[in-house]
Amino acid sequence: MQFTTLLWEVDAGILTLTLNRPEQMNSFTVEMANELIAAFEAASNDDDVRAVVVTGAGKAFCAGMDLSAEGNVFGLDETLQPTLQDMHERLEDPAIESGVRDTGGQVVLAIYECKKPVIAAINGAAVGIGATMTCAMDIRVVCERTKVGFVFNKIGITPEACSSWFLPRIVNMGTALEWIYSGDLIEAAELKERGFANHVETSETLLERAYTIAKRITQHSPVAIALSRQMMYRNAAQPHPIEAHRVDSLAIFYASQTSGKEGVAAFLEKRKADYIDKASSDMPPFYPWW
Repeated sequence: MQFTTLLWEVDAGILTLTLNRPEQMNSFTVEMANELIAAFEAASNDDDVRAVVVTGAGKAFCAGMDLSAEGNVFGLDETLQPTLQDMHERLEDPAIESGVRDTGGQVVLAIYECKKPVIAAINGAAVGIGATMTCAMDIRVVCERTKVGFVFNKIGITPEACSSWFLPRIVNMGTALEWIYSGDLIEAAELKERGFANHVETSETLLERAYTIAKRITQHSPVAIALSRQMMYRNAAQPHPIEAHRVDSLAIFYASQTSGKEGVAAFLEKRKADYIDKASSDMPPFYPWW
């Protein structure tokens, strides 16, 4: 696929999405938001894509929103006076969608809905939306020059991109609030210590680690992976484990008749499993259950 602000490269089942505005430290624009949404929606049903690695061109991952744009830098329509009721009842209304809705949040929701695992290879500064978009990614790998900043309060705004939902689930509430309140740039060691980053690498080994993780994922059933991703996010937010039990039961019921047969056979025969199921066409009948 061809984009203006992104690079799309697929190799051996791994899609590398590169934020590609290196001269601007990959700062975020409405155009980039639209392209990211399109990319994740395409990846979700592209059977050539088994896992996604997101990184940045040059020395930064993403320096946040491009604040040099004229008018409302967030691309919002200041003539509107939206209410919370509008956000419940008119979310898909074109005026609300383009003039009120947080563009970063729309990107994150596309990531959340994606059937493919997403790995963030944070190769440098990740500030504002550069930080919050990675909260919706499943695994975060950082390097020694990575600095992540939730800097919203510093410039008089509030967290966006659904980060008030994601961030406290990744780190504890106290850490999330400390990072938001302070707006400080958080270095790699603290990101790992607080549970935000899964791995800390050198600049040279960052992508290598991300691809190693992605390659392990591509060996498994695409349908089982897609179901597992949504089950973890959605069931973890339920008020009682019985809700998870309902979905778990259906997932096991259908998987045991399809990819599970091949997985068990491969285990018993001491060979590598050959999964032929496709996330684009072979999801079980209860999906999506939400």
